[in-house]
Amino acid sequence: MEKIEVLDKDITVIKVNDEDYISLTDMLKAKDGEFFISDWLRNRNTVEYLGIWEKIHNPNFNYGEYATITSSAGLNSYKLSVKEWSSKTNAIGLVAKVDILNVALFGMTAKQYRESNTKIKVILEILQM
Repeated sequence: MEKIEVLDKDITVIKVNDEDYISLTDMLKAKDGEFFISDWLRNRNTVEYLGIWEKIHNPNFNYGEYATITSSAGLNSYKLSVKEWSSKTNAIGLVAKVDILNVALFGMTAKQYRESNTKIKVILEILQM
């Protein structure tokens, strides 16, 4: 992992498959202290911005799930994690650190592995019964 300095704050940069991923957590901490990304994702403007970015850059973006998320964003009871955002919408622009590490180590996210391995899928379905 590398660090870049922005306005006297260290920001982590992780490189996976020649793609740079900048730590949004570090950026938010530098701006607002202990501000959590899930709080940032509650904001309707944030969700709309992420959706616009995905529409431009991601042909596999799930518009139906995005519409559902957008309709709830901004409500007091609304909560969304990065993991939920990326798994529900097939997002590529904002991903959980664990997904980046899985791609770096194994070439795919845990979700992609489960979907491609039918034995695991059957076991998971049995466990959820």
